[in-house]
Amino acid sequence: MRHQKGVVTVFDPERLAEIEEGKKGWEETALRENLRRLGLSESPCQFYTPLDVRDRDYLQKEGFPGQYPYTRGSYAVPVYATPFAEVLEGGVVAPRAGQYAGYGTVEDTRDLWRAEKRRGANIAFDLPTQCGYDSDHPLAEGEVGRAGIAVDTLQDFETLYEAFDGLTTLDGMVSNFTINAPCNIILAMYFALAEKKGVSLAKLHGTPQNDILKEFVARGTYIFPPEPAMRMIRDTITYCSEYAPEMNVISICGYHMREAGASEVQAAGFTFAHAIAYIQLGVDAGLDIDQFMRRFTFLDFGGGMDFWREIARARANRRVWARIMKERFGAKNPRSWIMSGGDTIFVGPSAYTLQRPLNNLVRGVIGGVMGYLGAGFTFGGFPWDEVYGLGHSYEARQLSLDAGRILRYEAKLKQVVDPLGGSYFVEALTDEVEEEIWDVIRKVEDVGGAVEAVKSGYAQQEIARSAYKFHREIETGERVIVGVNKFTGEEELEVVPPRLVPHPYDPKKLESAAERQLARLARVKKERDQDRVDSALKAVHEAAKKEDENLIPCFMDAVKAYATVGEICDVLRDVFGEYEAPSIL
Repeated sequence: MRHQKGVVTVFDPERLAEIEEGKKGWEETALRENLRRLGLSESPCQFYTPLDVRDRDYLQKEGFPGQYPYTRGSYAVPVYATPFAEVLEGGVVAPRAGQYAGYGTVEDTRDLWRAEKRRGANIAFDLPTQCGYDSDHPLAEGEVGRAGIAVDTLQDFETLYEAFDGLTTLDGMVSNFTINAPCNIILAMYFALAEKKGVSLAKLHGTPQNDILKEFVARGTYIFPPEPAMRMIRDTITYCSEYAPEMNVISICGYHMREAGASEVQAAGFTFAHAIAYIQLGVDAGLDIDQFMRRFTFLDFGGGMDFWREIARARANRRVWARIMKERFGAKNPRSWIMSGGDTIFVGPSAYTLQRPLNNLVRGVIGGVMGYLGAGFTFGGFPWDEVYGLGHSYEARQLSLDAGRILRYEAKLKQVVDPLGGSYFVEALTDEVEEEIWDVIRKVEDVGGAVEAVKSGYAQQEIARSAYKFHREIETGERVIVGVNKFTGEEELEVVPPRLVPHPYDPKKLESAAERQLARLARVKKERDQDRVDSALKAVHEAAKKEDENLIPCFMDAVKAYATVGEICDVLRDVFGEYEAPSIL
């Protein structure tokens, strides 16, 4: 190592000069001759040397796994290299939330989970619930119970959680709620359920998604304008910090933006910009950052098939986040410098194809290899039949599970942490991708921050441009998708294995799900104390008009009276208004 301008560099400047001279000689001889013989004017391949990382301070840029800046790994020993990995691979029963699911009505899902002996809830809600509409609302017609379960009242929650009676208790399990705009109403139901069961809120564990900014820019299940929507997230942070300190308060997502068409760099940059806005809510509320940040999580950043850039993105992500927390927010606890969750790489469903769908298994495995090389974490990808819709076959699930096991146990990828660390190419690309991520963050800040980027349509427009560019490349053939725009001749085979194991959820139940849910909702409305409902909704209305008031206690009173998700959201719509997306054309 040599000292240059106060920086400890890895390479001797004299040796770098010799390498530079040697590279010129190589270009003029071996490379030029090889190109001539191939009839090429330039090489289609890139080649890296120490010259591409010449001014590198190893401790500042890479360091060691589990230490700042975490380029080489969030932890000194990745969990996937330990026996604890068996918990994640189906070898051990533990209080985890389990696979994301929700079928038809709460009774349907309760019965399925009970048959599976689940010990945790990872709930998929239908679109009406996610958008704050009851099952009997005209806009809910045709969607009740389709993309998940319908939850209209606390009684639905009570019924759903009967799945765990005799197996575990609320304080012995984890509950995850994939919902955003009405998130605090769902949390209020969970808290009310805990009180009914005599379980202290301080003993509850779980994670709501609660990432409303990505809904505005990518997914679309928003209700209220950005400012009151952010206020509700502030309420989650402050309420849980005081009363439910073991509950995570948010799961920040890059995945949905990636699936909407964002590049790997955009998904990372926008996600971190959103995270900065959420953290500022807690800081502005006067909370200790090293305390409340323990309950901030990331879901993931999605992924595509660009092998090297995805690996570099994962390595750069860790460094960017560590610097945001340490340098921007002044967090002192090293735990705050580490992303909780999200340190993964996998090929998202948008990279899967309906044509020759079994190829998706290969794509998932490639994502798994990227995960090990870039993040020390992997799984075998989404089931190959993801493109057929919700409810993957058991055969496809088994193949995905086994793919991750083969990578870990047979290929022994677990044996080395960050095996590409020190590669001239990977380190140079990590630096390049990191700077691109910072550039996205800076541009968001130039328009006034994440909320202003939503209100102006800047973020939505940037993602739309990226999506257009991606699909244009497919149409022109610039981007090859095997079996879609290349290798599609008559001699190619369409390989689709049979599905022999029936899914335990009878699809016929889905046909009657809406009718059964509507009858259930009508019964609750008929039997509840309407005066109590009206009083609770009035209190929500009054509290919503006071910016500094936390609405979760009011929500709890309302759901205990069996006010519906839609009724509560309608009160909030009256106070906050509804969000109207800006034109991005």
